[in-house]
Amino acid sequence: MNWKVLKTEKDYNRATKRLMEIFNAEANTPEDEELALLIVLIKDYDERHYQLPQVDVLDVIKDKMQEQGLKNKDLEPIIGSKGHVSSILSGRREITLKMAQRLRDYFNLPAEMFLHAS
Repeated sequence: MNWKVLKTEKDYNRATKRLMEIFNAEANTPEDEELALLIVLIKDYDERHYQLPQVDVLDVIKDKMQEQGLKNKDLEPIIGSKGHVSSILSGRREITLKMAQRLRDYFNLPAEMFLHAS
């Protein structure tokens, strides 16, 4: 198929349907190439037409801690000293790249979550 920038909801729905049809395409096949293109086109349409709410990464981390029954001291090997953990969780100190990588891995969070962290 000759795909172009998705401009209408009809185009979007057609692309999404096709993506689902070829989602498990074999690597290095025409369907795999088409799948990669559809992912880009659909993501572009989503970003232009749907505003996703911003997620507060600290709220997510606190929720994960509560789900797993963790205390602040459990994050000391990941973040650093007791004071660092407290400063991070209270929002007084920024999450560094190294901390973000460790928190991402520890809680199995998407890396994108940390891109807009304040």
